[in-house]
Amino acid sequence: MSDYVIDPPPVASLPVAGSTARFPVRRIFCVGRNYADHAREMGHDPDREPPFFFDKPADALVVGDEDVPYPSATDQLEHEAELVAALGSGGCNIDAAGALDCVWGYAVGNDLTRRDIQAEAKKLGRPWTMAKGFDGSAVCGPVYPAARIGHPVSGHIRLLVNGTLRQSGDIAQMIWTLPEIIAALSRLVELKAGDLIYTGTPSGVGSLVPGDVVEIAIAGLGEVRSRITSRSC
Repeated sequence: MSDYVIDPPPVASLPVAGSTARFPVRRIFCVGRNYADHAREMGHDPDREPPFFFDKPADALVVGDEDVPYPSATDQLEHEAELVAALGSGGCNIDAAGALDCVWGYAVGNDLTRRDIQAEAKKLGRPWTMAKGFDGSAVCGPVYPAARIGHPVSGHIRLLVNGTLRQSGDIAQMIWTLPEIIAALSRLVELKAGDLIYTGTPSGVGSLVPGDVVEIAIAGLGEVRSRITSRSC
């Protein structure tokens, strides 16, 4: 047994739908601007350029219907409803034709963003880490095993705030398909079991304030409901 000088952090994990088992989370990767309408609303050309990625720490996860504290250092917290793929295996230079063999399951996610910090980072050519990887920035629901539901290539994705529809689209509208995303990402890093991939968001992203209730649903993957609470620090 290792003799750690401090207690090691707990393993981040997600519940598995219909089971008492947990899915351990290793790393969280996110795809930027993967829906054409969202690219346009952010002021970018939606042409099919190579995908780009950013990441979040595993302990940024907010699991299921837990409350989300409004983060510090921002006045523009924004929601982004996303399909999340949970990998059961990985590798380097994965062929897109077999990439779905790496996917263990799927979940509903919310890629929360400090949009004002992101805008400043873009303007100054700085990293997005503090805009995307802050505490509580990765909301994710239960993982639905692909062995049970298959690999969805279409399905309604929607997000409501306080009962009002904000985002509505279909995962079939993704510019880069999940197999293409996995193949591209595996050329940059070695993917492994436990990795999550947030696959992008449709148009309609918008601001949240304390007291807001956010509901996200994807066809076949249930719903995640989060309440934004007051700043934690």
